[in-house]
Amino acid sequence: MSDTFNKIHLIRQVDLFTLQLFMTVVEEGQIGRAATRENIAASAATKRIQDLEEIVGVALFERNPRGVVPTAAGMVLARHLAQVFGTFEEIRRDIGEFSEGVRGSVRMASTGGVISAHLSRDIAEFARGFPLVDIDLREGNNPEVIRILAAGEVDIAVFTDTQEVPADEIERIDYRSDHIVAVVPQGHALAGRPHVKLVELLEHNLIAIAPATSIMGHVRRTAALAGVEFKPKYSVSSVYAAMGLVRVSQGVTLQPDSMVSRQDLEWVRMVPLDEPWATRRLVVGVRRGRSLSVAEKNFVAQITARRG
Repeated sequence: MSDTFNKIHLIRQVDLFTLQLFMTVVEEGQIGRAATRENIAASAATKRIQDLEEIVGVALFERNPRGVVPTAAGMVLARHLAQVFGTFEEIRRDIGEFSEGVRGSVRMASTGGVISAHLSRDIAEFARGFPLVDIDLREGNNPEVIRILAAGEVDIAVFTDTQEVPADEIERIDYRSDHIVAVVPQGHALAGRPHVKLVELLEHNLIAIAPATSIMGHVRRTAALAGVEFKPKYSVSSVYAAMGLVRVSQGVTLQPDSMVSRQDLEWVRMVPLDEPWATRRLVVGVRRGRSLSVAEKNFVAQITARRG
């Protein structure tokens, strides 16, 4: 066998089919079965494997009565080739998506508040530009959205950034920011205030939304630290229900400022919340180490292009 082996020599002397044949022999444990899978004569397959061993300068297989097993060098080569062919598959998939326009699907999750305030418009805009891409959208509360992304049940998620996000598993990209405000009826005692603390708001019949939301988590922790009892007058499952109760003067609530519409402002007033958690960072999350498809890359790039 040759005692010299370098990259240029390998590239010039070995074709991809021979490398694929080598991988098939590793899987099958017999050159004959591998030859059948690759639609080549067994003698020709044997010659290709022998030529490959000559080029790399070491034995790649040990022969035995039942077939062949890779040597230590053969296992190293197989490990590297698995990565190479994995890259080729990604290239095939990504280039294929361009052949007739970007196509595919985007599996994603987000919270109801983010969907309503921001993401719904972004999805609609993306759908107009990429009509061959299907959006598979799931809604959940913030902890649930983070959990299913980390578990691989979705590939992209949009959520409120928190300390509970496993940074070693999820990569975060800035998406938007919003601010939590107190929403009170017109004419309410707090309506003209420049800002309000949470403990003050708790004195005015707070209407709580779904307990698993990040906002309510902050409310419970802040109230506990202040030694104030958190006892909401009403507990509802959506910001829309809470807003309806505020409009008829049944209490006050907390909502992202982006969720308060111009129509709502005919009946209610927003008062900035004076708490360190009132400004929220909304992020797009993807799993670390996972290569996004062309469709997913385009989606993330488009929705993060305009931040703020």
